[in-house]
Amino acid sequence: MLSEKMNEALNVQANREVYSSYLYLSMSYYFESINMEGFAHWMRLQAGEELVHTMKMLDYVAGKGGRARMLAVEAPKFSWASPLQAFQHVWDHERVVTGLIQTLVKVAEEELDEVTKEFLQWFVLEQVEEEESSDNVRNRVMAAGIDRAALEAADRELGQRSFKFPRGFEIFPYAGSQ
Repeated sequence: MLSEKMNEALNVQANREVYSSYLYLSMSYYFESINMEGFAHWMRLQAGEELVHTMKMLDYVAGKGGRARMLAVEAPKFSWASPLQAFQHVWDHERVVTGLIQTLVKVAEEELDEVTKEFLQWFVLEQVEEEESSDNVRNRVMAAGIDRAALEAADRELGQRSFKFPRGFEIFPYAGSQ
């Protein structure tokens, strides 16, 4: 059973994961508006990944006898001065999320909740991957600078990204199952 403090901290973090999804979806539409379809695709898949993180966290809360709650989600920014500024925002945001996950691990330690601390290790490792991925993309876009051909090449490359929802975390798990 989760302590009340741990339950609330996990719900708040799940809300931050939803916000991340919302932010990346907003970025996807920004990129569509400037005809950068590959960047838009990359962001849309990133939004999907963040929803998986949300569901994983809330499923854990519910599975531990806690109360999973959906909290209000703040509206994200919807426009950036350039693709580089947007990808810089992604990298900065992921570093903030890393700090939030580290704080959550500290709450688990304070609550002497070794099971939750172990569960959170998946998120710790995921954040290492998220920071590295966002930094790589940011650096790629930074290297392209204002060279339209280089930006278009990066756009095409990011448009090749694939993501498959893990079994059990599909957004519409019953689609096509009739």
